[in-house]
Amino acid sequence: MKTAIIKYNAGNIRSVQFALERLGVNGTVTDNHEEIMSADKVIFPGVGEASTAMQYLKERKLDQVIAGLQQPVLGICLGMQLLCKHSEENDTECIGVFDTAVKRFQSPVENLLKIPQIGWNNITGLHSVMFEHVPENAYMYFVHSYYAALGADTVAITNYVINYSAALQKDNFYAVQFHPEKSAEAGARIIENFLNL
Repeated sequence: MKTAIIKYNAGNIRSVQFALERLGVNGTVTDNHEEIMSADKVIFPGVGEASTAMQYLKERKLDQVIAGLQQPVLGICLGMQLLCKHSEENDTECIGVFDTAVKRFQSPVENLLKIPQIGWNNITGLHSVMFEHVPENAYMYFVHSYYAALGADTVAITNYVINYSAALQKDNFYAVQFHPEKSAEAGARIIENFLNL
């Protein structure tokens, strides 16, 4: 099985590679169109800022490549947000696979919840094949200031300030806001489920 990890100058790619290696899979980090399109599975991870990342993708026409992929694709963290239609982060038009808006957390003063959300939080309402054998209320590791609103493609929910999409799925596109590669056994199971699609 050939697994491509999309390279677009967004951090956190090495931890995804290590997570794949622990499952016995070698992931190729690439921005080559042919390598991405010919892969059996594509992972679109990332930590960073939306407008800079989209500019890099557009300059290399990777946004068009990603939107046209037919094989299973897994977006992680920033990768998930860039698969949505628009991000409030620097008013960024994104790839638009998911008809979902990405918004900034607005924490009420009396709430005292810190932005960004950093740390473990549980996921609920799991309904996707990527959550097979993952228990309801499993804890995942999150680091983010922006969130995907709830919508038709929501397949898992987390609450921090408000309820939002912890995961999205539409056709062959799967996406998670949390970091499965840093989420212990349950996170490894999600990656394994994706690889087994």
